[in-house]
Amino acid sequence: MLELKNISFNAGDKADIIKNVSLNIDENKFTVITGPNGGGKSTLARIIAGIIKPTDGKIYFCGNDITDMAITERARLGIGFAFQQPVRFKGLSVMDLLKIAAGKELNMDEACKYLSEVGLCAKDYINREINASLSGGELKRIEIATVIARDVKLAIFDEPEAGIDIWSFKNLINIFEKMRRERSDRTIIVISHQERILNIADDIIVIADGQVKKKGIRETIMPDIIGTPSAVGPCHKMV
Repeated sequence: MLELKNISFNAGDKADIIKNVSLNIDENKFTVITGPNGGGKSTLARIIAGIIKPTDGKIYFCGNDITDMAITERARLGIGFAFQQPVRFKGLSVMDLLKIAAGKELNMDEACKYLSEVGLCAKDYINREINASLSGGELKRIEIATVIARDVKLAIFDEPEAGIDIWSFKNLINIFEKMRRERSDRTIIVISHQERILNIADDIIVIADGQVKKKGIRETIMPDIIGTPSAVGPCHKMV
């Protein structure tokens, strides 16, 4: 599904943020990338999505070399990305955004379905503008709804729990599980410190100092990282 070969990234005269990372992420896996703040997790996610181009290395998606493809080209191949801090689009309504994500016209029932899956009442949001009137948590849920609407092969979420309330977080777990059930070929990558998200992962990758420190199935990795902040940063619980 996704293969990273010797990926490195540096910003100007700074030290490498990502250092010769090689990874294989299999189809239909829920993979969580975790590790200390500043370790390179979000940078790696942006490289996969095409927001950042690696300094060195190659990226393959479903056998295709996508290293030099822009984010829009990768989106057409079925890669979706949800930002830690969602973008605001002045002048664009929630319905407009869902239509763009789905790549087709949507009726009210279809739009309501996507919004209800992320715990939003469609009649309160469907005509709202994506602007400063929406809270960070509302924007996060709307962005997740657009990823669902796109029906992507590879969905990447950068700290999806950031800025959402406890009820929304619990619903987020259900969304991830449903996304995986609905398509046998869908792969989900989540950047997170949250223990409840780590607990539903198939595989866990620990990134620190720009390198892969650990990688394996949840049952093997979780005992090593819970309560070891020096290795991966604190694992947070949200109940």
